[in-house]
Amino acid sequence: MSDLLWQKSGVKVDADIQGFLAGDDVILDREFMLYDIEASRAHAQGLQRIGVLTTQEADEIDAELQQLSNDFAAGDFVLDERYEDMHSAIEARLIERLGEAGKKIHTGRSRNDQVLVATRLWLRDRLRQVQALCVEVATIALERARTETIPLAGYTHLQRAMVSSTAMWWSAWAEGFIDDAQRAADTYRLVDSNPLGTAAGYGVNLALDRDHVTEVLHFGRLQVSPIGAQLSRGKFELAALEALGSAMLDLRRLAWDLSLFTSGEFAFVHLPPQYTTGSSLMPNKRNPDVIELMRASYASVAAAKSEIEHLLSLPSGYHRDLQLSKGAIFHGFGRGLKALALLPGLLRELRWNETKMAQALEPSMYATDLAIELARDGLPFRDAYREAANPERWAQRDPQASLDARVSPGGHGDLRLDTLQARLDAVRQP
Repeated sequence: MSDLLWQKSGVKVDADIQGFLAGDDVILDREFMLYDIEASRAHAQGLQRIGVLTTQEADEIDAELQQLSNDFAAGDFVLDERYEDMHSAIEARLIERLGEAGKKIHTGRSRNDQVLVATRLWLRDRLRQVQALCVEVATIALERARTETIPLAGYTHLQRAMVSSTAMWWSAWAEGFIDDAQRAADTYRLVDSNPLGTAAGYGVNLALDRDHVTEVLHFGRLQVSPIGAQLSRGKFELAALEALGSAMLDLRRLAWDLSLFTSGEFAFVHLPPQYTTGSSLMPNKRNPDVIELMRASYASVAAAKSEIEHLLSLPSGYHRDLQLSKGAIFHGFGRGLKALALLPGLLRELRWNETKMAQALEPSMYATDLAIELARDGLPFRDAYREAANPERWAQRDPQASLDARVSPGGHGDLRLDTLQARLDAVRQP
């Protein structure tokens, strides 16, 4: 490992202890490295504006950081066990290439605010991805709700309940993922604040141009309080995971529907073969493994949330415990976004089996229609309810007529898809 930034003469570094302290940080930092470089370029600009760096030094540092970014992206610079973390690697590279100018880059900042800004930039990008995927899912669902009006059995307690429709099913997921897109956008605005320049958590005796750095990094606002910036670590990560988790919970329930609907017992839905796998033993099997792993993916997000919640049992100020939050957000967002990214294609290609769907409709599913009709005609509802509970009153009906009569707002007869479309348009990224 290269010389440690904090190493002092006369203090022996124990390899085992240092290995424990570093953990897998340098591996995880590969995910955040480009964001750390981006923030370092902005920091160098800020130092030049207050006279810590000359214009030539700032230009040299900026050019070298751009080259490092290119080298890292191309695989020509590898972040490995030679370095304690990405911060050390960036500074070592600048000193190696630029000498005295490189030694100035850490003026006025700490690894405390350096990691805060790198992960903050990373979270912004991930939240935009969540928002975009939720918008895409909602768009597909809304399009299919407009064009597909097939009667579909509606279930409560996994028992046949009332006649529903594919339009109602699709509109439910459209609205759910619009909500999720909105939550991702709202969370983006929460975390869109610049902590760089708060240093170790107590400010520095330099008039850092934090407003300029905030503008360069395209943050929506400055995170003012240095202590508050440290308090936000973990809290903002948790908020981002909760936004992702909202979408993943909807994905889990949608995947559950498809798990049931693709089973032989229902057989309402055909999945394209690429979304299924076979059995190593049973030649007859095609298993819906993709939707099962989609259903399972929320567990990774929940685990990440739980880990950070447990880390946050801390007083104010920086604590090394929070180093472990990087692994949590990396794994949570990694698994969650991979699952969400497969959903749009799946929803575009699934097909309904109308024959099987029609076979699932039975006379008892019109009992609620009957009760409402009796009540509408003047019978007190509780009496109408008892009358409609009599199986002798049940009869097969036209399911489409039942659906068309469902004129309560949001029901099949008044889906209000234009209202959902307006919400979707409002939450699309600019």
